Amino acid sequence: MAEDCTSTKQQLEDIQVLIELGEEGEDEETLDEVNALLPDLKKLIEQMEFARMLSGEHDANNATLSINAGAGGTEAQDWANMVLRMYLRYCERKGFKVEFTEYQPGDDAGLKGATLSIEGDYAYGYLKSESGIHRLVRISPFDANSRRHTSFCSVFIFPELDDSIEIEVEDKDIKVDTFRASGAGGQHINKTDSAIRITHIPSGIVVACQNQRSQHSNRATAMKQLKARLYEMEIRKKEEEAAAFSEDKKEIGWGSQIRSYVLHPYRMVKDHRTGYEVGNTDAILDGDLDGFIEAYLLQGK
Repeated sequence: MAEDCTSTKQQLEDIQVLIELGEEGEDEETLDEVNALLPDLKKLIEQMEFARMLSGEHDANNATLSINAGAGGTEAQDWANMVLRMYLRYCERKGFKVEFTEYQPGDDAGLKGATLSIEGDYAYGYLKSESGIHRLVRISPFDANSRRHTSFCSVFIFPELDDSIEIEVEDKDIKVDTFRASGAGGQHINKTDSAIRITHIPSGIVVACQNQRSQHSNRATAMKQLKARLYEMEIRKKEEEAAAFSEDKKEIGWGSQIRSYVLHPYRMVKDHRTGYEVGNTDAILDGDLDGFIEAYLLQGK
């Protein structure tokens, strides 16, 4: 970053000299050269600003993404599945490696919940802006009367923590259950009785892992996710406490509705935190999320 700053400063100074020379000599050719250099300089500065916004403590880490359907049965479960596909396509675009650690199929269609382990440079830094409630408005394909429905699903993103961060979890505070994996997920999901679900009693956080072949491996993965969730919860609490002293207090909790996807009576996706909106809903649902993510990061959240 320091080298980029030095290089950019030098380019800016060179352009300023060219401007002075062009103005003094009324040299149109020199001013044309300046106009040709400015777009590249602007692009470089924007890239540096974006890189600065990915300088958080855990931004460079891998991430865990959890999706849960809201109330509403089949309609909400289908929406959760659409959101899952959106993030799978986004990760494919970014070159991230994705592995399912949990998948709960819907009763008739879609899914009740899924958890993904996402591996890649700055996976958490890019995806952290996606935590919150996602809202869909559309004509329901499951309604014989073709009525408009509103569906919700929640998305949670938390970073993979390295071994240097100590999070204490006492045995008395957790409940461990074994179950048989079921549903979709393809080769990612192991269909044996080795699946593990861990409930953290004080916080109510529930994590599960069902993609490994042994209970020991599934338990280790689930505990790692639990510690990351607990760590992230503590960070959120501190942010909320700090925001309480700010006149410009904003909603930070998991329960806030962050984005609406409208497919009827018009087509638009709008982020309620930044005001950024796009009319091409098909592209967004196919994983083209960079505009929303950049708008959030550059806003300085």
